[in-house]
Amino acid sequence: MERTIKPDTLKNELAGKLILDVRRVADREAAPAHLPGAQWRNPEQLAEWVDSLPQEQDIVLYCARGGSVSNSVVDALRAKGLKARFIEGGIEGWKAAGGEVVGP
Repeated sequence: MERTIKPDTLKNELAGKLILDVRRVADREAAPAHLPGAQWRNPEQLAEWVDSLPQEQDIVLYCARGGSVSNSVVDALRAKGLKARFIEGGIEGWKAAGGEVVGP
């Protein structure tokens, strides 16, 4: 499985995926819009929630711009044997590709 997914690809493959918003608290508060159905997880508390994720489900996560936060969370999830990748460009890349967001 690739480490990243392009926003245009994800638009056609959303069904059945667990979508995680792993933006830092400040980034999320500054721009609270999120992908439909996304669950927010604090990346700074990863150790507290990583073991509750489903082993067999594809996980797609995003941060603000698809940089260091997404990379570090994907590394941690993959190290636990999870099928995880992140959206190239983060939520900003998703929005730029015309992806739907919910909220302000």
